[in-house]
Amino acid sequence: MPTKSPHDPRPLLEALRSGTPLPDFAPEVVERARGLATEPASAPPADVEALPEPLAAALLEGAVLAGSPTLAEALAGSSHKALAKVAKKALYRLRSRGVEVSEPARPVAAAPARPVVSGPEALPALLTSIDGTGERVLEIPRALRGGGLEAIQVLYSDERGVERIQVVELSRGEYRRVVKQATSPGPDAAVELPHAEALERLAAAAGLNLRTRTAFPEGLDTVLRHLGVQPRDVPLEIPPPEPEDERLAMAEGHKLHDEPEIRGWLPPAAELEKLAFKVDELEASPLALTPAQRNEEIIQAAHAQARAFFTPPEPRRLYASRLWEMALHFERIGKELPARVARAEARQLAQGPTEPPSRFAERLYEKALLVTMAERVAPSTRDKVEARARARAEQQAQAAAPEAERRSPGGIILP
Repeated sequence: MPTKSPHDPRPLLEALRSGTPLPDFAPEVVERARGLATEPASAPPADVEALPEPLAAALLEGAVLAGSPTLAEALAGSSHKALAKVAKKALYRLRSRGVEVSEPARPVAAAPARPVVSGPEALPALLTSIDGTGERVLEIPRALRGGGLEAIQVLYSDERGVERIQVVELSRGEYRRVVKQATSPGPDAAVELPHAEALERLAAAAGLNLRTRTAFPEGLDTVLRHLGVQPRDVPLEIPPPEPEDERLAMAEGHKLHDEPEIRGWLPPAAELEKLAFKVDELEASPLALTPAQRNEEIIQAAHAQARAFFTPPEPRRLYASRLWEMALHFERIGKELPARVARAEARQLAQGPTEPPSRFAERLYEKALLVTMAERVAPSTRDKVEARARARAEQQAQAAAPEAERRSPGGIILP
């Protein structure tokens, strides 16, 4: 008897409901599907249609098991032929069980965000990784009448939302060259995004502007209107820890700081100042200690400050969300182990203070301590390191660009 594929609707439905990891699908997509799997009979058809076909089929299976034809009736008219076929089979099964089914099938409601790039080739959007201040760049191509396109470049923060917008007109060939350059291997490499995901990210970033009452930058209203995007407040939800998370985070969490994409991360500027004050205080102490004892005392002070900073829920939530996003970035550039470690550390941080303390957090402050100690030799050192953490390779890119241009990680031009 043949074994069932893990992509068969019934096993997938059970995995969604039980929280079993589904590494074959993007994590944010799985999380959306899990939310719909609790009551698939009442799931919005447009939301189900937007999922990968195996996950949509699993939700249809849940609706059939609940004896409800509503979802299948709607999706039987889907423009996705494979999904429409699955929905029609679901209606047949329901009819066979004596469930009354409406005919003809109702068409599915239009998804709120549709790809806007038209033409012979759909061009991808681009997304950089997150820098140490929570900023990143999203670039979305938009087709223009008569050929060519607009490259809409959005700098946004995970604390404030959209901060800057720039729109550049390019030919399709020029945009392909931008994509090739931005995704070239390296610590500042951007990743390609499906157009629908790029629009969702823009909607969430603009929604954060509204939540934090951060004024829209000039041009954002126009961009949202042209792309058909409505701001939506959708805070990132991180699932509870998994059995191996504690072991993995303790053994490997500090090593995330060795990754080029995270090497520039530092605590906030206020924390750097607080640490510098503490180092001054300890070095002025009258206690007779050997240099090794004094260094150990300073390191312990840095670790204590790390624990204090990560005790309140807001800093934990912020860094957990950054690590969760970095895990997705690592997955997309083929770094499997850093992705697993980042997810484990994110889930650990999100649940609350841990014992023993987070080695990721301690290493963050050890790096800050190195900056603080280096400043005693060269007062400008800390400023330079903080600048690198805010815009990693910006200076190198500017050297090759016209004076009026500012470039983000990946070579994307910013105002």
